[in-house]
Amino acid sequence: MPSTRRTRLAPVLALTGCALVLGAAVTDYALVHTDADADAGVRPAASANAPHCRRIADTAPTSLGGLARRDSALPGIAVWGDRAIVLRCGVTPPGPTGDPCFAVDGVDWVIDTAQSTHGRKVIVTYGRAPATQVVFDGGGRTDAALVDLSRIVAPIRQTSSCVASG
Repeated sequence: MPSTRRTRLAPVLALTGCALVLGAAVTDYALVHTDADADAGVRPAASANAPHCRRIADTAPTSLGGLARRDSALPGIAVWGDRAIVLRCGVTPPGPTGDPCFAVDGVDWVIDTAQSTHGRKVIVTYGRAPATQVVFDGGGRTDAALVDLSRIVAPIRQTSSCVASG
Protein backbone atom coordinates (compact mmCIF):
# COMPACT_ATOMS: atom_id res chain seq x y z
CA MET A 1 0.00 0.00 0.00
CA PRO A 2 2.75 2.57 0.72
CA SER A 3 4.17 2.05 -2.79
CA THR A 4 0.74 2.69 -4.33
CA ARG A 5 0.40 5.90 -2.36
CA ARG A 6 3.84 7.04 -3.51
CA THR A 7 2.98 6.17 -7.07
CA ARG A 8 -0.19 8.27 -6.93
CA LEU A 9 1.49 11.21 -5.19
CA ALA A 10 4.49 11.33 -7.51
CA PRO A 11 2.53 12.54 -10.58
CA VAL A 12 0.57 15.03 -8.43
CA LEU A 13 3.77 16.41 -6.92
CA ALA A 14 5.41 16.59 -10.35
CA LEU A 15 2.42 18.47 -11.80
CA THR A 16 2.32 20.82 -8.81
CA GLY A 17 6.04 21.51 -9.18
CA CYS A 18 5.61 22.22 -12.90
CA ALA A 19 2.69 24.54 -12.19
CA LEU A 20 4.77 26.45 -9.63
CA VAL A 21 7.71 26.78 -12.01
CA LEU A 22 5.41 27.86 -14.85
CA GLY A 23 3.66 30.39 -12.59
CA ALA A 24 7.01 31.84 -11.51
CA ALA A 25 8.15 32.03 -15.13
CA VAL A 26 4.97 33.86 -16.18
CA THR A 27 5.34 36.28 -13.25
CA ASP A 28 9.00 36.92 -14.11
CA TYR A 29 8.09 37.43 -17.77
CA ALA A 30 5.40 39.96 -16.86
CA LEU A 31 7.70 41.84 -14.48
CA VAL A 32 10.61 41.91 -16.90
CA HIS A 33 8.47 43.09 -19.81
CA THR A 34 6.63 45.71 -17.76
CA ASP A 35 9.90 47.24 -16.54
CA ALA A 36 11.75 46.62 -19.79
CA ASP A 37 9.02 48.33 -21.81
CA ALA A 38 9.23 51.48 -19.70
CA ASP A 39 13.04 51.38 -19.59
CA ALA A 40 13.78 50.26 -23.17
CA GLY A 41 16.40 52.53 -24.67
CA VAL A 42 16.76 54.58 -21.46
CA ARG A 43 20.05 54.58 -19.57
CA PRO A 44 20.62 55.99 -16.10
CA ALA A 45 22.92 58.99 -15.95
CA ALA A 46 26.33 58.82 -14.28
CA SER A 47 25.10 60.40 -11.02
CA ALA A 48 21.63 58.77 -11.02
CA ASN A 49 22.19 57.36 -7.52
CA ALA A 50 22.73 60.80 -5.96
CA PRO A 51 20.30 61.52 -3.08
CA HIS A 52 18.65 64.37 -5.03
CA CYS A 53 18.04 62.02 -7.96
CA ARG A 54 16.42 59.40 -5.75
CA ARG A 55 14.16 62.10 -4.31
CA ILE A 56 13.29 63.48 -7.76
CA ALA A 57 12.46 60.04 -9.18
CA ASP A 58 10.45 59.10 -6.06
CA THR A 59 8.43 62.34 -6.00
CA ALA A 60 7.91 62.73 -9.75
CA PRO A 61 4.22 63.28 -10.51
CA THR A 62 1.99 60.30 -11.31
CA SER A 63 0.65 62.24 -14.28
CA LEU A 64 2.61 64.69 -16.42
CA GLY A 65 1.46 66.51 -19.53
CA GLY A 66 -1.69 64.40 -19.54
CA LEU A 67 0.30 61.14 -19.52
CA ALA A 68 0.39 58.50 -16.78
CA ARG A 69 3.69 57.67 -15.15
CA ARG A 70 5.10 54.20 -15.74
CA ASP A 71 7.25 52.42 -13.20
CA SER A 72 10.94 52.28 -13.97
CA ALA A 73 13.44 49.93 -12.37
CA LEU A 74 16.31 52.30 -13.18
CA PRO A 75 17.70 54.84 -10.68
CA GLY A 76 17.03 58.52 -11.31
CA ILE A 77 14.53 57.76 -14.10
CA ALA A 78 10.87 58.66 -14.47
CA VAL A 79 8.85 57.78 -17.58
CA TRP A 80 5.42 59.00 -18.70
CA GLY A 81 3.31 57.49 -21.46
CA ASP A 82 5.08 55.29 -23.95
CA ARG A 83 8.36 57.15 -23.27
CA ALA A 84 6.75 60.35 -24.58
CA ILE A 85 8.37 62.10 -21.60
CA VAL A 86 11.51 60.73 -19.97
CA LEU A 87 13.27 62.34 -17.01
CA ARG A 88 16.90 61.41 -16.27
CA CYS A 89 18.45 62.87 -13.16
CA GLY A 90 22.21 62.85 -12.67
CA VAL A 91 23.37 64.04 -16.09
CA THR A 92 26.43 66.25 -16.37
CA PRO A 93 25.43 69.90 -15.85
CA PRO A 94 25.86 71.99 -18.99
CA GLY A 95 28.48 74.70 -18.96
CA PRO A 96 28.20 78.10 -20.61
CA THR A 97 26.28 77.63 -23.84
CA GLY A 98 24.79 79.46 -26.77
CA ASP A 99 21.74 77.17 -26.65
CA PRO A 100 18.40 78.79 -25.79
CA CYS A 101 17.82 79.18 -22.07
CA PHE A 102 14.62 79.98 -20.17
CA ALA A 103 13.37 79.95 -16.58
CA VAL A 104 10.29 78.21 -15.21
CA ASP A 105 9.35 79.02 -11.62
CA GLY A 106 12.93 79.92 -10.70
CA VAL A 107 14.59 76.95 -12.44
CA ASP A 108 16.80 77.63 -15.46
CA TRP A 109 16.47 75.16 -18.33
CA VAL A 110 18.57 74.89 -21.52
CA ILE A 111 17.33 73.41 -24.79
CA ASP A 112 20.00 70.97 -25.93
CA THR A 113 19.90 71.83 -29.63
CA ALA A 114 22.45 69.14 -30.52
CA GLN A 115 20.08 66.39 -29.31
CA SER A 116 16.76 68.03 -30.17
CA THR A 117 14.92 67.56 -33.46
CA HIS A 118 11.66 68.89 -34.90
CA GLY A 119 9.53 66.38 -32.94
CA ARG A 120 11.86 65.79 -30.00
CA LYS A 121 12.95 68.37 -27.43
CA VAL A 122 15.77 67.69 -24.99
CA ILE A 123 16.13 70.14 -22.11
CA VAL A 124 18.51 70.17 -19.15
CA THR A 125 18.54 72.13 -15.89
CA TYR A 126 21.22 74.79 -15.77
CA GLY A 127 23.32 75.70 -12.73
CA ARG A 128 22.27 72.71 -10.59
CA ALA A 129 24.25 69.58 -9.82
CA PRO A 130 23.22 66.93 -10.39
CA ALA A 131 21.48 68.19 -13.51
CA THR A 132 18.16 66.83 -14.72
CA GLN A 133 17.44 66.10 -18.36
CA VAL A 134 13.91 65.81 -19.76
CA VAL A 135 13.15 64.46 -23.21
CA PHE A 136 9.80 65.34 -24.78
CA ASP A 137 9.25 62.98 -27.68
CA GLY A 138 6.31 63.95 -29.82
CA GLY A 139 5.80 67.61 -28.96
CA GLY A 140 3.03 69.34 -27.03
CA ARG A 141 2.30 69.70 -23.32
CA THR A 142 5.77 70.87 -22.35
CA ASP A 143 4.76 74.10 -20.54
CA ALA A 144 2.55 72.49 -17.87
CA ALA A 145 5.00 69.60 -17.50
CA LEU A 146 7.91 71.99 -16.89
CA VAL A 147 6.00 73.76 -14.13
CA ASP A 148 5.50 70.41 -12.35
CA LEU A 149 9.09 69.31 -12.95
CA SER A 150 10.55 72.64 -11.84
CA ARG A 151 8.89 72.14 -8.44
CA ILE A 152 10.72 68.87 -7.83
CA VAL A 153 14.06 70.16 -9.20
CA ALA A 154 14.00 73.50 -7.32
CA PRO A 155 15.37 72.09 -4.01
CA ILE A 156 18.74 71.43 -5.71
CA ARG A 157 20.83 74.51 -4.93
CA GLN A 158 21.39 76.72 -7.95
CA THR A 159 25.04 77.80 -8.32
CA SER A 160 24.83 79.71 -11.61
CA SER A 161 22.21 81.16 -13.91
CA CYS A 162 21.74 81.35 -17.64
CA VAL A 163 18.79 83.74 -17.31
CA ALA A 164 19.40 87.14 -15.73
CA SER A 165 17.33 87.50 -12.56
CA GLY A 166 15.17 90.54 -12.57
